[in-house]
Amino acid sequence: MSNLIVHGGRPLRGTVAPSANKNAVLPVLCATLLTDAPVTLHRVPDITDVRKLLEFFRALGSSVEMDFASGTLKLQHGAGLDASRATLPVGMRSSIMLVPPLLHRFGRVRLEDDVTGCTLGVREVDPHIEVFRTFGTDVQLEPGAVTLLAPRGFSAADHWLEYASVTTTENFVLCAIAARGRSRLTNAACEPHVQEFCTFLTRMGARIAGAGGSQLQVDGVEALGTVDYTFDDDFHEVATFLALSAITGGDVSVRNGASAQFPLLDRTFAKFGVDVEHRDGVSRAHVRGPLRVRPPFTANILQKVEAAPWPYVPADLLPIFVALGVRAEGSVMFWNKVYEGALGWSAELGKFGAHAVLCDPHRLIVYGGKPLIPAKVESPYIIRVAIALFMLAASIEGRSTILNALPIRRAHPRFVDNLNALGASVEWVAGE
Repeated sequence: MSNLIVHGGRPLRGTVAPSANKNAVLPVLCATLLTDAPVTLHRVPDITDVRKLLEFFRALGSSVEMDFASGTLKLQHGAGLDASRATLPVGMRSSIMLVPPLLHRFGRVRLEDDVTGCTLGVREVDPHIEVFRTFGTDVQLEPGAVTLLAPRGFSAADHWLEYASVTTTENFVLCAIAARGRSRLTNAACEPHVQEFCTFLTRMGARIAGAGGSQLQVDGVEALGTVDYTFDDDFHEVATFLALSAITGGDVSVRNGASAQFPLLDRTFAKFGVDVEHRDGVSRAHVRGPLRVRPPFTANILQKVEAAPWPYVPADLLPIFVALGVRAEGSVMFWNKVYEGALGWSAELGKFGAHAVLCDPHRLIVYGGKPLIPAKVESPYIIRVAIALFMLAASIEGRSTILNALPIRRAHPRFVDNLNALGASVEWVAGE
């Protein structure tokens, strides 16, 4: 079941609870390999990447008890694990965060070349290799793979990242926890999911200072202990449901335990005529009349949305604002400062009747408010592009098809069930 059939034109109304953030869940799962103690996690989402990691753990010989109905996972990675029985999961960027704990346990890891994830452009591994080398890992290049060797473990290190990469920051922290001595990282990523990752590790006994800022200090520890942890609400999913409410002219109340992360997102919604209200742990999007782009105070320039590493607007959320821009009367420039290939899907917008011009690999101008028609469109392997295409389909009366929408299942459990409960008419169907 890889395609979505959407009967649009129905305002979404009701109450919905977001899931946990996959960008926090997956690194945390990788980090559990640093301890032999039992770990209990709550609100683990039933998404494809989680299932891939749990299968990897089972192949290693770990004890895995997963109840997807309740979202509770009980894990224990004992001393008898066998790395030869498992291959790193492919098609997901998080696989690269298995490298530090596996090096810590076994002293050797083979990294295949398909550690990619969404097709957002070049997903280089060079910054990760630099981190591993900084901690004393020997790196051997082979055709189609890299073998990493650290038979004597990690030594403490100081490192300065070229850019604030989330997964590279998390890999540094994982190495530093297992290293001897104090390590320091400059230009660290500070996204909410990085902060949650550090919070989880601290509760296991890690000593991390500076989370949420650009400099981290990590003291290596002898061992990490047991932990019982509940994941936070995913601010990406909260924003997504608010955008769906606004674009369909609906009224959806979204549980939001992460409202402290929303001031800039609220101002970004406001650029399209959407006012977001946060009250008593619930968020709602209010639209008075049709969506309209609010012109900037500076004359003769376009309204714009710039996406970059936190605390900018997250690049992951840029597609949902593109969808709002297509619907809103007025013109907006969207600027993805992170990925050079993340806006190539804009040609699909034209199938709905939208007017959009790709200026270069990083910038897109949308001339919104044009008449739209139902369409059959194809999603690239990018989670929230599939959602953005769905948003437009849901706002247009008639039957639309989103081909290759499967990436949604990498981040959003029960996506279709939640939408239909809000009054949508959408179903998964098999691809041709």
